[in-house]
Amino acid sequence: MRFPAIENFVDGQPAGNSCERITVYSPLDGSALSTIPRSTATEVADAVSAASKAFPDWASRTPRQRAEVLFRYRSLLLQHQDELAELIHVENGKTLDEARAEIVRAIEVTEFACALPQMFAGEVLEVSPGVECRVDHVPLGVVASITPFNFPCMVPNWTIPIAIALGNAMLLKPSESVPLTAHRTAELLREAGLPHGIFSVIHGDRVTVEAICDAPQIKAITFVGSTAVAKQVYRRATGQLKRALCLGGAKNHLIVLPDAHLEQTAANVVASMAGCAGQRCMAAASMVAVGDVDRIVQRVIEIANSLVPGETLGPVISVAARERIVRYINEAEKAGARVLVDGRIRKGVGSEHGFYLGATVIDYVTPDMAIAQDEIFGPVLVILRARNVDEAIGIENSSPYGNAAAVYTQNGAIAKYIGQRASSGMIGVNIGVPVPLEPFGFGGWNESKFGVGDITGKSSVYFWTQSKKTTSRWNTEIRQGWMGH
Repeated sequence: MRFPAIENFVDGQPAGNSCERITVYSPLDGSALSTIPRSTATEVADAVSAASKAFPDWASRTPRQRAEVLFRYRSLLLQHQDELAELIHVENGKTLDEARAEIVRAIEVTEFACALPQMFAGEVLEVSPGVECRVDHVPLGVVASITPFNFPCMVPNWTIPIAIALGNAMLLKPSESVPLTAHRTAELLREAGLPHGIFSVIHGDRVTVEAICDAPQIKAITFVGSTAVAKQVYRRATGQLKRALCLGGAKNHLIVLPDAHLEQTAANVVASMAGCAGQRCMAAASMVAVGDVDRIVQRVIEIANSLVPGETLGPVISVAARERIVRYINEAEKAGARVLVDGRIRKGVGSEHGFYLGATVIDYVTPDMAIAQDEIFGPVLVILRARNVDEAIGIENSSPYGNAAAVYTQNGAIAKYIGQRASSGMIGVNIGVPVPLEPFGFGGWNESKFGVGDITGKSSVYFWTQSKKTTSRWNTEIRQGWMGH
């Protein structure tokens, strides 16, 4: 094993137990990295107990005092950026540049959390002479975040700094494929001065997730992962009368018009498709070619062919993931689609033993094909042909998902027309990964999100808190009105 065994992190320290162990493998070469516990309801209960004991003191601190801890945490993320990037590279497989980019995003959300004392200080209004109304955002208590393998640092930090800054105590259940970054995150929060018990990491699999959903003291849960599992978590959590916000999969469409800028569009489409090996819910899964855009398709082919697995393109997370993606490509080819760039052919020095798949571009895919309907989660771009803008919009609208959609054009009116009609929560104009920055929130529509609000940004504050309204009257000389009874 390259790393020592990873334990749960509870009450400020590693918590050993007698659970069964899960072996963690690196997608870079298939080597064993470490082991983690397959935590049961008992281990979850221990973490919840520690969090419940620590919560009252943390919640009683001023917003500024809590933000000071997170400001130190932000500094530590900057200081340890290279170390964290290496951990992400080893356990997830993405390139070091991609790993650093997701740490930058984690820092941005942490900066937003540090600003919460100024942005959400409460509201006070004198509603009539001598009568004052006030609303405060009060933390919920113990909350939980269940995160996926594809962004070991960024996605956990969508929730950790905001929920903690607002006064909650949090349990993080990371993907069993990427425990190293989560453990280091816990250590950095402890170093930043976060009180013991306020942040815990619980490792495991489905049994662990179910225990989190069922734990009565956990008040709210976020989840990021596939749509199928997001639905299960949402139903189970809300069935236990908890708040839940569960983000699922996606099938994002990039609508390319003939007037689109050649180099900008082709480079951006490939970057969206192949970045992070296509393992992101904002990836370009489908390019909808409107009319004659063959010059752009040809340039997409050239750029995709230049990507080298093991150098400029990381592996997918597992052998099973690679085999699943290849099956989709094989089925599409048998159904009549044309493979223009074939990632099934292994190439690239250093990629012989890892879970690699080259960039793949498939043209003349029809909307009824499985590869056009399902989330592939790999470096695969399918091209669907449309005769006009309305047909392209119809293709986008037919998807059950609704995370993101983009349009490439130099015509502002057409861009607005498509943006208004696309059935997605995040829209890009000449941008293939239209992720909003803070304070704008991340969140899709339809089968890409279950629950209300966004996981980051301003609306996330309302998910992690409940409002307390106080009405006061101190002037006894004022004649009693409706609120005197």
